[in-house]
Amino acid sequence: MNFEIARKRMVESQIIARGVSDRRVIEAMLKVPRHVFVEEAMAAQAYSDTPLPIGEKQTISQPYMVALMTELLELKGKEKVLEIGTGSGYQAAILAVMADRVYTVERIRPLALRARKALDSLGLLNVNIKMSDGTVGWEDEAPFDAIIVTAGAPDIPQQYIDQLKPGGRLVIPVGTQFEQVLVRVVKQEDGSVEREDITGCRFVKLVGKFGWSSDD
Repeated sequence: MNFEIARKRMVESQIIARGVSDRRVIEAMLKVPRHVFVEEAMAAQAYSDTPLPIGEKQTISQPYMVALMTELLELKGKEKVLEIGTGSGYQAAILAVMADRVYTVERIRPLALRARKALDSLGLLNVNIKMSDGTVGWEDEAPFDAIIVTAGAPDIPQQYIDQLKPGGRLVIPVGTQFEQVLVRVVKQEDGSVEREDITGCRFVKLVGKFGWSSDD
């Protein structure tokens, strides 16, 4: 399989055709090899228009959703970004080629280790991974210019708002365990927030102290 051709086709038909227009997002999606972040047996499906299982009851997000969420962050290149839910590491890789520094939190050790290996194989050394409860954020490295959450939350944890710089953007799926709305929050200079509902979506649940219980 020619992965480069498959990746170009993915970007043209799944991303540009659906309205993603940020040139830096498009270039990142063209550059980062998505097949590196799935199991070898599923590599041929890596550029298909769907999420894929990555083990541990988790998924790698649909390419369009990765592109859309990244575009909503409005990255220019010098940002410090927090990602909640490392998963396969693919979203972190996209962020890594678009921002200065990426901090990503994963609660499942095998996923964090595999993501680190994949990111290192691509020379993406500006990504820092921590194994922890992602619902509390990463206070020691705050504040962040942008925060992206790749799991569905019952509500927006206040910790994320607190760890966001004034003018910063937060993108997070909010709703039930079975369906959510993708929400963008922009923090104002006075600490208040502007909230915008973007589109319906479906993510695995955000598990932790300020999210869902693993038993829910």
